Amino acid sequence: MVRVLLLTALILIGRTVQASQMSGEFPSIDGGTLSIEDWRGQAVLVVNTASQCGFTGQYEALQQVHEEYSDRGLVVLAVPSDSFNQELNSAEDVKQFCDVNFGLTLPMTDITPVIGPDAHPFYKAVRAETGFAPRWNFNKVLLDKNGSVVATFGSNVRPDSSKLLRQVEAVLP
Repeated sequence: MVRVLLLTALILIGRTVQASQMSGEFPSIDGGTLSIEDWRGQAVLVVNTASQCGFTGQYEALQQVHEEYSDRGLVVLAVPSDSFNQELNSAEDVKQFCDVNFGLTLPMTDITPVIGPDAHPFYKAVRAETGFAPRWNFNKVLLDKNGSVVATFGSNVRPDSSKLLRQVEAVLP
């Protein structure tokens, strides 16, 4: 009986460790792929975005956070999504919109579903682990250097807010 309990505990511990390691490969807006695995050892802030949303002005703050913290080990990843019907028609249009209006240099994915049955596996894994799923555009998921979810933030929490930046500071390598 003790042996069965120990084996069960080891299996559950293994699942917990495995589940807490977020990964995912996204198609890049520039072609090719972007992989969370490539950023192991760095903190990653993943943000589902949309070009025609009331929160679109947060792109400016995302770029500022990217510029301020990238040298210290933070990757800011924008994930344009039409899950809430507020994204432009093509990745090319999104890229041009972000270049012209915000001068974005941070990595961006192609247009990607973030909720529902077609949600990207990264978002499905975050939901399975934390119960968090984007409820609107500009929701944020902060990963530590090991790929574990540290915090999630809704649309109303700006990327340059002290609440979010305290969490970023705490996980920088």
